[in-house]
Amino acid sequence: MNTKIKNIVNVIVFCVAVFGFALLCLILPKPEFLDSERRPAAAFPTLNMESIMKDGLEYGDSFMKQFDDKYTPDNFPFRDFFRNLKSFVNTYVFNKSDKDGVYVVDGIAGEMQEQIDEDSIKHAAEKLTFIYEKYLKDKGIKPYMSIIPDKGYFLSEANGYLSMDYQEFIKQMLSNVEFMQYIDITGKLSVEDFYASDTHWRQEQIIDVAETLINGMGGNFNSTFEKKELDVDFYGVYASRAPKPLDPETIYYLTNGNLENVKVTDWENGGKEISLYDMEKAHGKDAYDMFLSGELSKVTIENPNAKTDRELVIFRDSYGRSILPLMVEDYAKITVIDIRYQIPQILLMGVNFENADVLFLYSTLILNNSSELK
Repeated sequence: MNTKIKNIVNVIVFCVAVFGFALLCLILPKPEFLDSERRPAAAFPTLNMESIMKDGLEYGDSFMKQFDDKYTPDNFPFRDFFRNLKSFVNTYVFNKSDKDGVYVVDGIAGEMQEQIDEDSIKHAAEKLTFIYEKYLKDKGIKPYMSIIPDKGYFLSEANGYLSMDYQEFIKQMLSNVEFMQYIDITGKLSVEDFYASDTHWRQEQIIDVAETLINGMGGNFNSTFEKKELDVDFYGVYASRAPKPLDPETIYYLTNGNLENVKVTDWENGGKEISLYDMEKAHGKDAYDMFLSGELSKVTIENPNAKTDRELVIFRDSYGRSILPLMVEDYAKITVIDIRYQIPQILLMGVNFENADVLFLYSTLILNNSSELK
């Protein structure tokens, strides 16, 4: 084959690849849920003058950042096939020990978090500061904050993988929200407190964390629980992303007489009464969604047998869903807010902050990728 023919073939292959995949992007149905990562696929970002003008000016809110960083990777044709092909080549051809930053140590999967995103920290701080100044400051309320480290805090550096400086991360975050009182829970956690195949912590392992939070807010934690086993195999978000196969895990959940009598209300869906533990979702795509029925933006938990008449307003990410049942007995009412899905001006309508503790409980994963916060 002469050089001219080779060049023609190369051009044809290139054009077929580029325009073919562009066409597939347009005609193939878009996924609503990414089974391999146990999360909804990113929707097409809002395209208007405001989102365009924000490009390069405001962290996380611009059209191009949302399109490039979220929508395109989530909706690329045959996404999981190409990710698995890349993993196979990296593992068995190039002998890499991680798959796109996910590694396995003694059967436990972790993900490298290499850099502190200072812009993300500032963006998160701005969102939390807005809530403080609009709803709390004039009432003389000093909120609490606690930061949950991801598994890399325990796994990465100790096993030779790239790792960010978590203590510096926490220091920077707190320096931007000096109006908050910090409750340190890092010393109460270890890698065994997390699911081996998932990012989240295990509810049965974090009773001491709940105690630290309650006592840190002036309460007196004195609760006991019965451990129950969920009858499904659990594969977390790392199960399909890890360079090595991971064993199925068991989800345990904690309950007692008081928890069985609480009233839980889902205000995102019109005030529907739900359960602390949703057994239908326990047998769905992501068993972790059994805790407080998954990712709901506003929920209240009312406990008629509470030890006090105190209330708690908690701003949280997905980690908060599994620890909240452990905190119920100390509060007559808990209002649970997730500003990843709705702006606080809407979520906080009708919320009474009088006689309430206010806690911001967020993981380093969210704070270092805070474009999700509204």
